[in-house]
Amino acid sequence: MKKCKLALIVTSIYLLMLVISSPVIAKQLNFSSWLPPSHPIVADMMLPWMDNIRKATDGRVDIKLLAKGLGHPKSYFEIVKNGMADVGYTCNAYSPGRFKLSEGVELPFLGNSAEANSVAYWRTYKKYFEKAGEYRGVKLMGVMTHGPGAIHNTKKIIQSAEDLKGLKFRVPGGIAAKIAANLGIVGIQKPASQIYEILSRGVADGVVLPLESIKSFNIIKVVPYTTLIPDGLYNVSFYLVMNKETFAGFSAADQKAVMAESGEAFAKLAGKAWDAADQVGLTAMKANGNTIETASPAFIAQIKAATKGLEADWIKSANAKGVDGAAALKFFRDQVKSYK
Repeated sequence: MKKCKLALIVTSIYLLMLVISSPVIAKQLNFSSWLPPSHPIVADMMLPWMDNIRKATDGRVDIKLLAKGLGHPKSYFEIVKNGMADVGYTCNAYSPGRFKLSEGVELPFLGNSAEANSVAYWRTYKKYFEKAGEYRGVKLMGVMTHGPGAIHNTKKIIQSAEDLKGLKFRVPGGIAAKIAANLGIVGIQKPASQIYEILSRGVADGVVLPLESIKSFNIIKVVPYTTLIPDGLYNVSFYLVMNKETFAGFSAADQKAVMAESGEAFAKLAGKAWDAADQVGLTAMKANGNTIETASPAFIAQIKAATKGLEADWIKSANAKGVDGAAALKFFRDQVKSYK
């Protein structure tokens, strides 16, 4: 009898030790993506960020990628806000007019490095944009921009503004759509997942995209002509968000750990990955024999003349939201310039 009691006590202590020593999973979170797992945004930005979160919280915050995305890219704010997914991301430009402040970091000629632009964007958001509450209803985990947007064409190299007039281009919306319209381009707004289809079928004559996307969307052969724009024709901005109730359910220590891997840390991680992916795209385009030219000073002057009103318009819209637009844009540029 004594031996049985002793065995029971030993077993109980052993089980208790197992419970104490086992990692505690607060909750397995669902991450929804509208891009495939192989795309650099997922493979080189989102998955590493999830892994960093898992390590920082000793497994208590465990984020898993869903096998299939839950909706159209433009619906991801609501998907996360309403708790259909715990975490998600998308382009600000997919919701025209909703995220006016982010358009300031998408203006022409803001920089050649996605890393510098993304970190500058986060810093500008925290200093100027956050108070406007454009992401009210969700927990903003991070922001980023892709690399400098270039001009890609199916038929010929684009060397002047005249070459663009009347051409049909897939454009992402937001500032990029306004830039295209000011240059005489007929804009077609379709999700990135449909780019190959509309180009290969001749629905569109070209596209404005960073170099990364030419390889990622498998369109190297259908857009063999590329014109590089120094400092970018535009830079599309993205946001990464978490359901507010999900974040509130973490302990204070885990909230701190999660945000330490988010915010500026995420901007740096994502921007660095964008820059690397752009180089991979450029290498692939060259290997395919694509024609790649850099816009001439005369062409750049034409673009600047055609788009000069966009900055003033954005400053006015920022001011209307209670943000000093001119100061915010200067701060952003200063951050890009000084970033190392």
